[in-house]
Amino acid sequence: MRPAAFSLGHTQPQGRHASGNTPRFVPRNPRHRPPVATTVAPATEAPVPAPEPSMATSPAATVNGGARRTRQRRHHDPRGHWILVALLSGALGICLMLNGYAHGTVSPHGMVSAASGPDRSVPANIKHGGPVVAAGTSHAAAMQMPAKTIALTFDGGPDRRWTPRILALLRRYGAHATFFEAGARAVGDPAVVREALQDGDAVGTEGYSPGGLSAVSWLGDLDLTLAQNALAGSAGIHTRLLRLPEVASQRSLTKTEWQTVQTVRNNGYLVVFPGKDTRDWALPGVNTIVRRAMPDGKRGEVVTMQDGGASGPQTLAALRVLLPRLHHRGYQFTTVTKGLGFPSADPAVRGNERTSGDALVLAQHVAVGVVTVLTVLLLVTVVLNLLRLLVLLGGARTHRRRMRRLRSLRDATSLPFSGPISVIVPAFNEAAGVAATLLSLCEARYLSEVEILVIDDGSTDRTAEISFNLRIPGIRVISQPNSGKSAALNTGIALASHDIVVLLDGDTVFERTALERLVAPFSDPEVAAVSGNTKVGNRRGLLGRWQHIEYVMGFNLERRLYDLFGAMPTIPGAIGAFRRDVLLRLGGLSADTLAEDTDLTMTICRAGYRVAYVEDARAWTEVPTSLRQLWRQRYRWSYGTMQAMWKHREAIGERKGRLGWCLIYMVAFHVVMPLFAPLIDVFAAYGIFAFNPGETLVTWLAFTGIQFATALYAFRLDRESVGSLWALPLQQIVFRQLLYLVGIQSVVTALLGGRLGWQPTQRTGAFSASTPGGRLPRRALPAASPARSFSQ
Repeated sequence: MRPAAFSLGHTQPQGRHASGNTPRFVPRNPRHRPPVATTVAPATEAPVPAPEPSMATSPAATVNGGARRTRQRRHHDPRGHWILVALLSGALGICLMLNGYAHGTVSPHGMVSAASGPDRSVPANIKHGGPVVAAGTSHAAAMQMPAKTIALTFDGGPDRRWTPRILALLRRYGAHATFFEAGARAVGDPAVVREALQDGDAVGTEGYSPGGLSAVSWLGDLDLTLAQNALAGSAGIHTRLLRLPEVASQRSLTKTEWQTVQTVRNNGYLVVFPGKDTRDWALPGVNTIVRRAMPDGKRGEVVTMQDGGASGPQTLAALRVLLPRLHHRGYQFTTVTKGLGFPSADPAVRGNERTSGDALVLAQHVAVGVVTVLTVLLLVTVVLNLLRLLVLLGGARTHRRRMRRLRSLRDATSLPFSGPISVIVPAFNEAAGVAATLLSLCEARYLSEVEILVIDDGSTDRTAEISFNLRIPGIRVISQPNSGKSAALNTGIALASHDIVVLLDGDTVFERTALERLVAPFSDPEVAAVSGNTKVGNRRGLLGRWQHIEYVMGFNLERRLYDLFGAMPTIPGAIGAFRRDVLLRLGGLSADTLAEDTDLTMTICRAGYRVAYVEDARAWTEVPTSLRQLWRQRYRWSYGTMQAMWKHREAIGERKGRLGWCLIYMVAFHVVMPLFAPLIDVFAAYGIFAFNPGETLVTWLAFTGIQFATALYAFRLDRESVGSLWALPLQQIVFRQLLYLVGIQSVVTALLGGRLGWQPTQRTGAFSASTPGGRLPRRALPAASPARSFSQ
């Protein structure tokens, strides 16, 4: 049996392919035997309706493993990887939030009251009493340290540099102190906390995160729970001492702060206010710190200093003065609880409390490690992005100059190729746009013979019938059972009559000069393939504009760079030309990957042939008009490109050809960078939420400005109107993230060993009435046009 061909009722077809069941050309490669087809020239009679797809052996059965092999690859991608992506995203979010909360960049509102001054409802005995508010009593009581007793307290630690030095100085004078530590900092330096406890000092808490204590009850409880778990995991203790951060003294308590004091006091905490606050964090000088710490007369005091940060040198120097001076006057330095006669404030924990503490310590270490790694990756990604833009801009500029020199030299020494060509249009359910594609070929300004072959790959719509009813002189419409795009192209290549074949998709419209410009480089015998310039036709909507920017700024700039490399990894299916004998020698198009155009181009480059790029050979294509269709298309592109890269990975070490450089570039910027590029947006959102929104916004705008400048230059090179660039900022917010997710899904699918089937894009017929270059004729032009002739 043979693939069905449209017949007009003639028993003997007319023209050069009048041999009935035997094709005129027998291919050199036995793997590429074309299907037995009956091809006829159009006549005036009405065509017979399109037959149902035949069950005859298709070209894919004899080319690269056949239809059976193609069908075996049509597996659904594994859906389980979305669960993996969701889990990883959730874990990443938790790590960012925990790390931010631990470092005080992500926290609820701290202990700041809406009131502008102290609250009058605070009892007088609290306002005018001592700096320690007792826990668990029926009435709040403020206590003062006994006479000639100093309770040295330190905030802001532990600090691995200064806290050990302070501890050593305290040991030297037989003094003890109380260290109020944020739980997150204690997890970061657990050895310092344990050293303080071993020396007989006391450890209190000021919450888990700096500024984390909140007036909202459940947030405050959560912060204190995390603080206790942090101490349990890092030092094996539970503390009863609490200092409210950012509260200067009991005399300045606001209503909100007083409510918090009552709550934590009822929960068993001993609240310790700063008392004699030296404010050493402001670096006032050693003498000022000492003066502020000196007690009044013989009165006992709670003296507050910092044991971390920039104040460390001055604090340590002030202690060297203060300790011997007060010790000489008969003062003793002790902890808050010992000074007041209370039992130890730091009982040991066991069982579930210790387990919870160990879990928190592990989680915080993991979060810090993950964020550190992500920060490094973010910097690498930013550098790669900027490097890619610089390489693209520099390559485009160099390519432009080189092309000008080559054109002038070519014009002076040789003529462009102008021999007969065959145009192959594979079509599967392209009824919406195939007429515009074929009619644009009729208008092509080409001086030699043009043969058009439409390979209907088992369409279930009117693709074949519409192609036939156009009545274009010499067109051949060949139907075959659905076997995939590569099989359809192989059929066309095997049946083609001429040495140069042009391959284009069934939704593509050529400009009038595209054919002659596309095949012109074949005057150089070293050129085996030529890539044209793909343009977005349906660019009116926002999604279309985004893809238009991407095509001009990304795809076409990269093709210029690849042309400089001397190798091009992809000739787009929308517009490409090849030497037929090279295709047959290399085995035609393979069904091994979903990106058959990339696979073919890489094969040509590895064979040592030259692939050229002609920027002014333009073809207009229809792009997806919905996010769902766009996702399916890019998923297939991304996954298929990765398949082709893996198939040709050995090219990196090959001396023959220059495809290795292209593969390295593609791995860096099309595989690795999309995996980590979302970090830019993640950290941008994180920065707005956790850090300085203004600085984050300025940084994002600067990055977008660089993208905009690159786009302006790319549009200028392609002679495109810059009116669409207003959509560039929105593209950076939505469209870019979608492409990153596609890349991530493709990598995960590949790692999980999944296979992806062919996913055709639904066409809307964007070129059914017009092309970007002007109106398309509703009928084909006469058979004999002075500008070109068609095979008969």
